[in-house]
Amino acid sequence: MADMTALRAHRRGGPEVLVVERAPIPVPAAGEVLVEVHAAAITFDELTWDETWQRNGADRTPTIPSHEVSGVVVGTTDEVYGLIPFDRDGAAAEYVAVPSSCLATRPATCSHLAAAALPLAGLTAWQALVEHADVQPGERVLVHGGAGGVGGLVIQLAARMGADVTTTVRSDVTGLMRELGATTVIDTRADAFDAPGAVYDVVVDTVGGQTMERSFGVLRPGGRLVTLAAPPPPGKAEEFDVDATFFIVTPDRAQLAELAALVDAGGMQIAIAETFPLRDGRAAFESGARPHRRPGKTVLIVRD
Repeated sequence: MADMTALRAHRRGGPEVLVVERAPIPVPAAGEVLVEVHAAAITFDELTWDETWQRNGADRTPTIPSHEVSGVVVGTTDEVYGLIPFDRDGAAAEYVAVPSSCLATRPATCSHLAAAALPLAGLTAWQALVEHADVQPGERVLVHGGAGGVGGLVIQLAARMGADVTTTVRSDVTGLMRELGATTVIDTRADAFDAPGAVYDVVVDTVGGQTMERSFGVLRPGGRLVTLAAPPPPGKAEEFDVDATFFIVTPDRAQLAELAALVDAGGMQIAIAETFPLRDGRAAFESGARPHRRPGKTVLIVRD
């Protein structure tokens, strides 16, 4: 059987369990295509997700991480990008089998590296703002964690939708946040986002914890909180007379196509924090523990 180079884990754990080794090239099933991977973006938290390690309660190790991919469909010249379902092997490998419904034509104006950094963050931003918050022009939107890969795209998309965007950060990136479309930047190391008088129509929370809890207090009656970190506490939305939604992003070909069109129209910037060759995949995951990381996604280079 033909094989490939892949980043795999044979037991559950953190970056320490990841090894680069030879593995079988996957065989696509009905409705799937085999993608020659050029770049794969990682999400540091994916090693903590149950879906990374099991499917329907059954162990599925050895497992391959990294669920954002940009590459070429084998046997064609079709350049695609997309989001791989989290309970499947990911794209930290030379090849990956992906359901066709999870892929779209990659943006023509950016590299495979940039395209790989878009799917999870872009789809999350789209689904948060369009499907769950239904943001309208002129509304005040607060984005927590604007310097993150998801937060930066939420800012850009909300601004394009005509919202007045405020974001919270914990780093010296005010200029970048304004460039992305935020009208107000709050550095929470020095200022509280819930100071007296703060009122928003929508809060998109990528941080969780106390940040989410305090966010209820800055929403107007009837406002919407969309949180990506964890479900909101029971009864909290009713207490503040707001809507609160937690969701997990899902692959969507039509939305990927919309995002690609925005990129090609010059309407979206894709931030890449750092790149690593596939052989250094473990180091790429370990880099998530570094303080003062640059904004954006960390991307594995699989093919030049």
